[in-house]
Amino acid sequence: MKVGIEMGQQASGSPAMLDLEELLATRLLVQGNSGSGKSHLLRRLLEQSAPHVQQAVIDPEGDFVTLADRYGHVVVEATRSEDDLTRIAARARQHRVSVVLSLEGLDAEAQMRCAAAFLGGLFDADRDFWYPMLVVVDEAQLFAPAAAGDVSDEARKLTLGAMANLMSRGRKRGLAGVIATQRLAKLAKNVAAEASNFLMGRTFLDIDMQRAADLLGMDRRQAEMFRDLPRGHFVALGPALSRMPLPLRIGAVVTSSRSTSPILVPLPDQPPVDAADLIFTPGADEPPVFRPAPRAPLPSPTADIMLELARGRPASLGPPPTVEEPDDGLSDEERKAAWQEIMAAILADPDAAYRTVAVLYQDFLVRCRIRRLTGAPPDLPAFRRLLAMVRAGIDPRSGDDSASARAIEMAAKLSEDLQGIFLLVAQAAIAGRPCPGDAAIARAYGTQSLGRARRLITYLEECGLIVARTDFRGQRVIAVPDLGAETAPGDANAPDAAAG
Repeated sequence: MKVGIEMGQQASGSPAMLDLEELLATRLLVQGNSGSGKSHLLRRLLEQSAPHVQQAVIDPEGDFVTLADRYGHVVVEATRSEDDLTRIAARARQHRVSVVLSLEGLDAEAQMRCAAAFLGGLFDADRDFWYPMLVVVDEAQLFAPAAAGDVSDEARKLTLGAMANLMSRGRKRGLAGVIATQRLAKLAKNVAAEASNFLMGRTFLDIDMQRAADLLGMDRRQAEMFRDLPRGHFVALGPALSRMPLPLRIGAVVTSSRSTSPILVPLPDQPPVDAADLIFTPGADEPPVFRPAPRAPLPSPTADIMLELARGRPASLGPPPTVEEPDDGLSDEERKAAWQEIMAAILADPDAAYRTVAVLYQDFLVRCRIRRLTGAPPDLPAFRRLLAMVRAGIDPRSGDDSASARAIEMAAKLSEDLQGIFLLVAQAAIAGRPCPGDAAIARAYGTQSLGRARRLITYLEECGLIVARTDFRGQRVIAVPDLGAETAPGDANAPDAAAG
């Protein structure tokens, strides 16, 4: 069904139309400095397309929550766990409900983690629910930064991977990415390059003007026009907009943002004496603030400072305290067995499979302190390997000549996220147990998507590590040729007993 929505007017006065069906297949990138009208453009697009397509808005400032009153969007506050956001996103696709994920009030890293979890839930939805959806991400440079910032590498990788999936692989899943950014130079190139439609607004920096001109096929002299564009004016190009660069002015919107542009207001007529009383006299309802006054340190002679630097520790602090760590009385083998028990207790929680390894590692360290275990705990890479083995039911202390030890050596050649899946299948083959179902494999990977579990089995088979077949009763059997073992027949659609 061909649906055209009116984004505004061309310079000639004729309406500027956007082909919504083409947009769903080719994606959109909006660029413009603060105050150029990006949010107004996104609001116009959302309002005009709301009757025709399901929408999801990643809203870092809470500006688009007003769509709920007029168009029925459900506002999802990000004061939830990452697991809850993933499940909410999956249910939104299942029931075709338009949503606004409000990230207002969160710090940068929390916003990135919540956005990654929500986008992951949209992306991992079952194939039966791959209905067309417009996914609008405002301030996309926050979620797909071109360079590392003040946030952790893990959070950056999570959200960058989610944004890359949305823009590069989302089309087959019905997801059409619409991303808006203040500066193209701050946006990851592998995310921006996937868009085929562009709306370029006012920008001042030479590097951004040149990138905008390059994307629109304009020469260097024409790039100067982006500096003079009025607010709400953009240059459009793309199969859903125009085959040639087209200047247009965005039309009016029905809803309004909760935040408005600064407006000059006359200052109050206040005599200087009264103004001084207002700021120096505490109000009746003002709570007292107890803060010690800062004291300037006494100057120290240069000779004393040099002597303290030579000692390596200020003399005023005295010798470093010696803290004797109490001995837990356990041997190395007993301590490793205690670690294994702690990991098993952590994995007993059904939601543990969907938490990141870093979160599980912090939980592990806290439980070790509770049990008064001394000695250096395993580092994060060692914890990942132990976690994969415990999930697969393999004793990390098994001998080097055992089949389990050979399976561990084979798994070490895989990426860390695939080791748990291979060990789960290999241990079932070694023990002759029924083949794990798709639900169990998905839990070992940390996802709820059964389709992704099936794709992972296919990937391991393409790597030559396993061979999967179906017997005459329709049961799945997986063999591990290098171990000379295969699983018993098992139902691929069986529910995950461990999750229940």
